[in-house]
Amino acid sequence: MPRVPSYRRLQESGELGRRVSSLEALLESCAVCPHRCGINRLEDRRSRCHTGRLPIVSASTQHYGEEPLLVGTHGVGNIFFANCSLRCVYCQNHLISQNPRGEAHREISFGALADIMLDLQGKGCHSIGLVSPTHVVPQIVRALEIAAGRGLSLPLIYNTGAYDSVDVLRLLDGIVDIYLPDLKYADEDLGELYSGVRDYPRIARAAIEEMERQVGTELIVDEDGLLRRGLIIRHLVLPNDIAGSKETLRWIRGRFGPRATLSVMAQYSPVHRARLLPLLDRTVRPGEYDRVIDFLGTLEMEEGWAQESASASCYMPEFQNRDRPFREGADNRECGG
Repeated sequence: MPRVPSYRRLQESGELGRRVSSLEALLESCAVCPHRCGINRLEDRRSRCHTGRLPIVSASTQHYGEEPLLVGTHGVGNIFFANCSLRCVYCQNHLISQNPRGEAHREISFGALADIMLDLQGKGCHSIGLVSPTHVVPQIVRALEIAAGRGLSLPLIYNTGAYDSVDVLRLLDGIVDIYLPDLKYADEDLGELYSGVRDYPRIARAAIEEMERQVGTELIVDEDGLLRRGLIIRHLVLPNDIAGSKETLRWIRGRFGPRATLSVMAQYSPVHRARLLPLLDRTVRPGEYDRVIDFLGTLEMEEGWAQESASASCYMPEFQNRDRPFREGADNRECGG
């Protein structure tokens, strides 16, 4: 029997509605993300995330480029939310994350967001992937309550840059089934320089600790080999060791032990403003990446994946195409993941 997501039980008991109320209260003087801008988004005021009362969606699609345990045969039903709480100079999604007036953006109702979730379920997707959800958690959970009442039963993936509020994450306990954070930097100065947030290492590590508290380090996989509950920590290797990869991987091993699941990525490409920055204006050299993988081997981690040094173009989205932002056929096998 398929595992029933916990949010279905929360919806049936009324607890999901209570969580919605608690989350929406954070919008009145916004404290949804660690920036805590303090504006009233319920009155549609906007600040750093350029998002008011309603969610803004740039694309929704069956996506085959995630980790193998997520993709299966029918892919992840990814919903890409516009705007972001980070300002990464190399963001491959910059056309939607740092472009408030992007042509692909659609401000939609909660019911319409629920329709998207249900449509992706109807297409056979194995899960719903919430991409860049940090600044729209209340809106997502409001839509989820509607969708669950109409039969949504897929696991939820929280796909984030990890600059998340622990208080908000606690309100997602039992709602999110799979956490997919990217742990970007070990150095706060580099976090400020390249992503616009000085406190990134402290905030992101605390957020991932809360994610692990909720779902643990053991992956729950069903009879079809699909992930139904768990935590996968992603780490993108950057040129010139800007990511501080060894320190980051050492912290993960020390904090969560050898069974923490890692996804180490080689797909960096100098897009957006990175092309103008001397330390980021090239791809990662094979030797740089190999040193990270060799170090990972010394940590004796037992679970996860490491991409091969492959063309980053495999993973490069084209958000002008809302329904198919990733090129036809791109998946982990073809791209060396």
